[in-house]
Amino acid sequence: MRLPNTAHTARPWQIHEIAPDFTLEDVWELPTPGGPDDLPRLVRQMASGSDGESSSRLYDLLFEVRWKLGNLLGWDKSGQGVGERVRSLRDRLPADLRDGPRGPDFRGVPFTAVYLTDTEFVAESANRTVHALMHLGWVPDQAGGYRGQLATLVKPNGLLGKAYLAGITPVRRVVVSPALTRKIGRGWQSQTGNPTTGISTMGA
Repeated sequence: MRLPNTAHTARPWQIHEIAPDFTLEDVWELPTPGGPDDLPRLVRQMASGSDGESSSRLYDLLFEVRWKLGNLLGWDKSGQGVGERVRSLRDRLPADLRDGPRGPDFRGVPFTAVYLTDTEFVAESANRTVHALMHLGWVPDQAGGYRGQLATLVKPNGLLGKAYLAGITPVRRVVVSPALTRKIGRGWQSQTGNPTTGISTMGA
């Protein structure tokens, strides 16, 4: 379920001070009920791409089309990524975050980990169009437990980046992000075996 932007901006995340020049695109509630220490498990699940079953054909098709367009138009070519066209967000981290756990890089998608705390995980990706951040937060839920929350932050690369975001954002909000949240929920349920409880059945 998509949440109001205040679900992200009202929380004391460290990302607010680290990336004030990025724009918050949207925030999504994740169907991942758990305990207070379960964020690392959610991060591992997402980084591994595990969802407990196959993805939807439409979801896979959209990503296949995106990668083919990127290859055709040169969006993802060498020299446009993190550490190349843009500096990594890790260069901005205070010492406690830089020296702390980073978290796993993602398998199958070009996101690299930036930092991991008890309540936040950030990964980044860049190409010719945007520098994008994936922010995973771990927040209290209404059942007395905890759940995940996914936010997307972006910095477009000039007019090309703005045009790209204008074209892709409606598709991402209507199709990709809802499919992704369901995929994450399936993976979480397959690990816990109990999707209704607010307390995790597996330790981190």
